[in-house]
Amino acid sequence: MSKRKKIGSVPTFDEFMKPLIKALIMLGGSGSIEEINEKVVEITNLTNEQLSVLHSDDGRTEVEYRLAWTRTYLKKAGLIENSSRGIWALTKSEINSETVDSAKIIDYYLSELKNKSGQSQDNNEIQNIEIVEVETDWKDQLLNKLYTIPPNAFERLSQRLLRESGFVQVEITGKSGDGGIDGKGIVKISGFLSFHVIFQCKRYKGSVSPSQIRDFRGAMQGRADKGLFITTGTFTREAIKEATRDGAPPIDLIDGELLCEKLKEFKLGITTELIEKVNVLVDWFDNI
Repeated sequence: MSKRKKIGSVPTFDEFMKPLIKALIMLGGSGSIEEINEKVVEITNLTNEQLSVLHSDDGRTEVEYRLAWTRTYLKKAGLIENSSRGIWALTKSEINSETVDSAKIIDYYLSELKNKSGQSQDNNEIQNIEIVEVETDWKDQLLNKLYTIPPNAFERLSQRLLRESGFVQVEITGKSGDGGIDGKGIVKISGFLSFHVIFQCKRYKGSVSPSQIRDFRGAMQGRADKGLFITTGTFTREAIKEATRDGAPPIDLIDGELLCEKLKEFKLGITTELIEKVNVLVDWFDNI
């Protein structure tokens, strides 16, 4: 059976299977998508060129897209599972990454698909069927909607999200020449400690670079205890490292993946049914 085409030398989803299992083992058997992806990148020694390849125009990189398919196949094979909180875990602690047979997993997945469709199609025909992973389907729909709302509406959505998360005195303060600062707020911990937070919210289909993190930090310096960068896109590995660099004011990051999860958690434009079907209320965002 032929393997999927490589794009910009990015490994195919089946080539990611062993590294992903190994990543979970190294993480103690479970991890968030961000933690798993980061560990897979480390294991496979992917280059910045490979990591920067975008998948179409949906905001995800090709690596993220293929790793999503890898999780789908491994879950179908019963090797991994995921919780409603977005944490993925090994189903058995004794799983050995070296014994993972990607060819058998693919064959099993395709046979299940053929049985489900009730049609006698060969492997090549089945591979051409577009199957949208449930995990990313509603998120893609939501992000595509967020790309269409006005910038000030996205700022108000971020403001609402922070308020729902427990922030107080959340204000939109975006001004030209203000270094990208869009707003500020205060987060209280246990009713005793409080931290002043400055945030930037950026509707973006690509990846936020470390220079953008540095510019934001420069603008917030001396004006807040922490920074918060919210985007519909992703952050490069260098941007993530820059945000947590030793000796520099810390900046927390919310990418498109986490943003979707938080909107779902607080039911902001999202409803969930008992069968875990997620619906995006696209009209809701037009009234922000």
